[in-house]
Amino acid sequence: MSGMADREARERYAAGLPDHHNPLRGVGGAPPAYSPLTLRLVLAIFGLVVCTAGAVVAFVVGVWGLGAVLIVLAAIAAVDIVVIARRKGRGEPG
Repeated sequence: MSGMADREARERYAAGLPDHHNPLRGVGGAPPAYSPLTLRLVLAIFGLVVCTAGAVVAFVVGVWGLGAVLIVLAAIAAVDIVVIARRKGRGEPG
């Protein structure tokens, strides 16, 4: 394919395939899907809460090594939450 024909083919494809339709679109009232960024935020918050609670329990019981590891994981989750919040604040989809 020449450069011009290749570009035209890409433009046609980007515009949509002819006669393509989704017969199930809108059926069942399915809610819109959450983006991966929102899921990542939810999982990071969950990890922060679980690791913090686990660290408190580990320190109370006297398992200092496990408590330290959980504190490090909670700090990583907190940094991830900050990164996600900045990305969402910039307007990235999600």
